Amino acid sequence: MDNREFSHLNQRGEVHMVDVSHKPVSARHAVAEGRIFASAEVISAVRTGATLKGDVLAVARVAAIMAAKRTAEIVPLCHPMSLSGVECILELEAESIRVQVQVNTAAATGVEMEALTGVSAALLTLYDMLKSLDRGMHLGGIRLLVKTGGKSGRYDAPSSGARDNQGGDSERGS
Repeated sequence: MDNREFSHLNQRGEVHMVDVSHKPVSARHAVAEGRIFASAEVISAVRTGATLKGDVLAVARVAAIMAAKRTAEIVPLCHPMSLSGVECILELEAESIRVQVQVNTAAATGVEMEALTGVSAALLTLYDMLKSLDRGMHLGGIRLLVKTGGKSGRYDAPSSGARDNQGGDSERGS
């Protein structure tokens, strides 16, 4: 197979970081989301602030921002970049907490990985802070919703539905 088909392999078939220096800098935007599924009692405790670890949503929000900013240190072939904005939105649902992370920059490469890493870190932080209340929680539905900028243009994820329920990530009771 021709290695040029795989952008992260060089001519010798070795993994390398893609050179993006020839790409034009453009405004880039990405939105990702995911959920942590928990019992209604856990969601109620988060809603009323009755958790043992304080404002778990505030801590998850900070974790998302920190992770998005440090994605290149976590994901081996990502390019380090300066982000112009990271926003984390947390929404309490009947038996889940939806996390959405929006990332903006002006760069030669996109910020999809930063948005996805932010979502993942926020979800893991919520799990860590709430596990004493419900060890049966699970994470799911982590996906890219929107990406803009660059050569490939805009991407919008298909509307929710069957895709959200893959891998046992169904929303219990929703």
